[in-house]
Amino acid sequence: MRLGYWLILLLCFGSSCLQENVYAKSDIPMLTTDHLSADFWLAKVADADQLLLTSAQISARNSKTFALQPEMNRLADLPASLPAARLAAIIDSASASAKHPRFYANGEAVTASQWQTYRQNLNSEAVKADNPVRFALVVKRTDLRSMPTEDRVHNEQMALDLDRFQETALFPGEPIAVLHLSSDSNWLLVQNYHYTGWVQAADVAIGSRQQVLDYSEQTPFLLVTGARATTSYTPAVPAISKLLLDMGTRLPLLSTDDTGHNVHGQNPHASYIVKLPVRNSDGSLAFTPALIARQQDVSIGYLPYTPANVLKQAFKFLGDRYGWGHDYDSRDCTGFIIEIYRSFGLLMPRNSGQQGEGRYGSNIRFSDQSSDSDKLDAISQARVGDLIYRPGHVMLYLGSDNGEPFVIHSVHELAYFSDMGATEDSQTQSTPALYQGILNGVAVTPLTPLRLSADHSYLDKIYAIKSLR
Repeated sequence: MRLGYWLILLLCFGSSCLQENVYAKSDIPMLTTDHLSADFWLAKVADADQLLLTSAQISARNSKTFALQPEMNRLADLPASLPAARLAAIIDSASASAKHPRFYANGEAVTASQWQTYRQNLNSEAVKADNPVRFALVVKRTDLRSMPTEDRVHNEQMALDLDRFQETALFPGEPIAVLHLSSDSNWLLVQNYHYTGWVQAADVAIGSRQQVLDYSEQTPFLLVTGARATTSYTPAVPAISKLLLDMGTRLPLLSTDDTGHNVHGQNPHASYIVKLPVRNSDGSLAFTPALIARQQDVSIGYLPYTPANVLKQAFKFLGDRYGWGHDYDSRDCTGFIIEIYRSFGLLMPRNSGQQGEGRYGSNIRFSDQSSDSDKLDAISQARVGDLIYRPGHVMLYLGSDNGEPFVIHSVHELAYFSDMGATEDSQTQSTPALYQGILNGVAVTPLTPLRLSADHSYLDKIYAIKSLR
C-alpha cells in the first residue's frame, strides 16, 4: 500500500515537471506559464476596475478621432453622388500599383499582362460624370481587398501567410457605402468607417441609405465579446446558420414581441434574438431574426471600459493564428487591437501607421535621437492597455515582471540574440547568434529582447506610446 502511494506521488510529480518543461522549452525568452494568464497581470494593477471613460466620453473621443484622422469616414456624411475625378482618385488609391514585385504561391512572378488584367477589372472606364453612392449591409464575414480578385500574391520573401491583395475584413451587420462595380460585376468598391477596398458582391445586400444607417444605430443591441461567436444552426435559413461573428460585432436585439416563440424552428427562451441582414436573390436587403445561444460570450451593450476588461478581452485571443488583414478568419496586429477596443465602443483607424501617427488619444512620441533608455523610462510609466508602436506593428502593454516590460500582440516573426549557436572569436569571447523563429499568432512576449534584425531591436524602432484614456 505504501509503495503504491509513493508511485502515485512520483507519477504526479513527474507529470507536473513534464508540464513545466513544455513551457521551459519555449523559444520565447523570459516567458513563464504565469505570463499567459490575464489574472497574473491584473494582480499588478491597483485600479483594475476603474472606469476609464464613460459612454459619453467614448462618443466624444470617437468624434474627435473622425475629425482628426482623414482616413476615418462617417458614412452619413457622404454625398448622394461622387464626381468622376473624386471616384477615379478613390479607385487609384484603393488599388494602387505595387511598388515591389509580386509572386504567386508557386513562385511565378506576376507579369505585366496579369497586372493589366487586374487593372481592367477595376472598370475605371465606366466612371461617369456623376456616380451615385449606394448603401449596403454586410451579410457574412468577408475580405476587403486592394484588387477585385481572389488571387493571392506575395512579396519576394515568399511569406505565403501574407497575401498582399488582402487589406482587412468586413463583418455581418456592418454598414458600408458602395461606390463602384468591377468589370465582371462580381466585386464592389466599398467604404466602411475606416477603409476602402473591393468586396465580393455576393457578401453584401444593397438597401436604402436610411435603412442601412438606421440599422447600425439601433438599440438595444447585442455585442460579441468573445474572440468569436456563431449564430445557432438554422437549417431553414442557411444564410444565417452558424454565421461567424468576430469580437466587437454589434447586432440589434429583438424580443418575442417581435418574433413570437418560434424562431426558424427553435424556441428562443435560452437564446438572444438578433436582427440580421440577408441578401435577396436580386442583391437587395432584407432582414430576419436569428438566435445566439446565451452560453456564448456576448453582452447587451458595450463593456465598461476598464483596465481589467482590456486585459480580459486581449487574452481571449491568446494563441489564435496570425491573420494578415484579417485573413484566415483571424486578425493581424492592428485588427487585434481594433477588436479589443470595439468591445467598449472605441473606433480606431485600420493601419498601425495611421494609429501610431494619429493625433487622437494621449501620445508620447520619440525621435530618431531618443535613446533606448529614454524609451524604457517612458514605458515604465505606461499603464496597462497602452499601445506601443514601431513601424508596421502595434503591441498592447501588459506591465512589467522583474523589471522587464511585457506585451501581448498578434505577430508573425520572432528573433532575438541567443547564446545557443554563439560563435567565438580569436580571443575566445562568445558572440551571441541571432535566433530566428516564428510566432505567427497572438503571443505574450518580453519587449527588450525582441529584434527585427541583427542591427535593429524592437526597442530602438519604437516611435510612439498611445493611451486611450
